[in-house]
Amino acid sequence: MDKQLHGITPGPFHTGKLDKTCPLGNISQAFILEPRDLVPFQTAWDWQKYWQKNLLTRGDLPQAVWLLQHPNCYTLGRGGSEMNLRFDPNNPPSDLYRINRGGEVTHHLPGQLVVYLVLDLRRYRTDLNWYLRQLEQVLIDVLYGLGLSPKRIHGYTGVWLDGFKVASIGVGCRRWITQHGFALNVDCDLNGFSEIVPCGLREVSVGKLDTWIPGLTVKDVQPLIRSCLTERFGLKSTKESCVPKFLEIETDN
Repeated sequence: MDKQLHGITPGPFHTGKLDKTCPLGNISQAFILEPRDLVPFQTAWDWQKYWQKNLLTRGDLPQAVWLLQHPNCYTLGRGGSEMNLRFDPNNPPSDLYRINRGGEVTHHLPGQLVVYLVLDLRRYRTDLNWYLRQLEQVLIDVLYGLGLSPKRIHGYTGVWLDGFKVASIGVGCRRWITQHGFALNVDCDLNGFSEIVPCGLREVSVGKLDTWIPGLTVKDVQPLIRSCLTERFGLKSTKESCVPKFLEIETDN
């Protein structure tokens, strides 16, 4: 969710599709978790930390991907500046979290599809620049699938439509096991973004997909995201409608 995450220069900057074959030709088991209800940010973050911890100790476990929506909140990356908050951080309009991803501040809310990935990059390529470009490409593939014309912009991470930023990306990584992921604005209320400088980019306007496709909802977009993710990362999905009970128990402790 920033220009240069961990000092990585974004690129390449093609506006079309990349090769959609699985990067390494492997099939990797993964839970694709799609909670039906809004998930508090802290809960989703706990799930990721728990799954990352287990992958760090047992590299043979399945990976995990969450597709979900949050109640209103703001998150600020570990290197983010409070100068990009247009409110008192001690009295935020919605919950504010400082978290361990790269990038600046962003806003989460209903109508925005958030995707978190706990992937073992040793199964793919141990290269964060490559990983960021793959996440961008998932989003580009989805928007092409909707008949839209997404763009990358040189020097920035994310995806744009007609000059409006519709998707933001911010990741964390520990010993090549990832956390966090991306957020795609579908049919959300954009007013909350006026309370921040989104991604620290004062010259960038935020957009949402239903501006281009009236009536579009998260429910419409979610299957496309799932399909593009499983294809690009070669995931053999174990689909669940909610988080497994063992994970709920562990993260409640």
